[in-house]
Amino acid sequence: MLAKLQGQLVIATHNSGKLKEMRELLTPYGVAAVSASELGLPEPDETGASFIENAEIKARAAADQANIPALSDDSGLCVDALDGAPGISSARWAGESRDFEAAMEKIETSLSAAGVTPPFNAHFACALALAFPHGEVRSFEGKVFGELVFPPRGTLGFGYDPIFLPNGFSRTFGEIAPQEKHGIPADGSPGLSHRARAFQIFAKACLGGQLAR
Repeated sequence: MLAKLQGQLVIATHNSGKLKEMRELLTPYGVAAVSASELGLPEPDETGASFIENAEIKARAAADQANIPALSDDSGLCVDALDGAPGISSARWAGESRDFEAAMEKIETSLSAAGVTPPFNAHFACALALAFPHGEVRSFEGKVFGELVFPPRGTLGFGYDPIFLPNGFSRTFGEIAPQEKHGIPADGSPGLSHRARAFQIFAKACLGGQLAR
């Protein structure tokens, strides 16, 4: 199990928001990790056709380069009325400068141009991939459904969080504190965020599902 590796793990991301969330998810399991950016690892081209394929590309590259296991995340926002866009291109819609305010405006403009009216149904998807150097790769996926709201609300999240309202909530992901958003319920029920849900499946399979004491 991964816990036996005593923290010898690379989080294959250069995204500070994802890195923060992944570290917070791993900490209760006694797993400390270094990021790909901290190791100076280059970002591979994400040429996959799905979140899982891109997560596996990133995990394989980091594991082989660092020669230790790597955990990667590929996630994004899928809008029903836009045929699932931005989807795996979620980061690309924000451009090289990662301007998600502009990306959220692009979504709103695209919905308006398509003549779509609320509710704007959408979901967040997260694929996690665990790769071993020159070896096995395992993948796990989580989703959370909801709708989009405009204008954006809240500053507690990152990316598209301010426009995503999860089903059953009156607050957007941008208005929900990180601990509530991606915390793992002690009773084993699904977490709130897509990343938490993917992580729960990963933890059960690779960490034994047991928190560090």
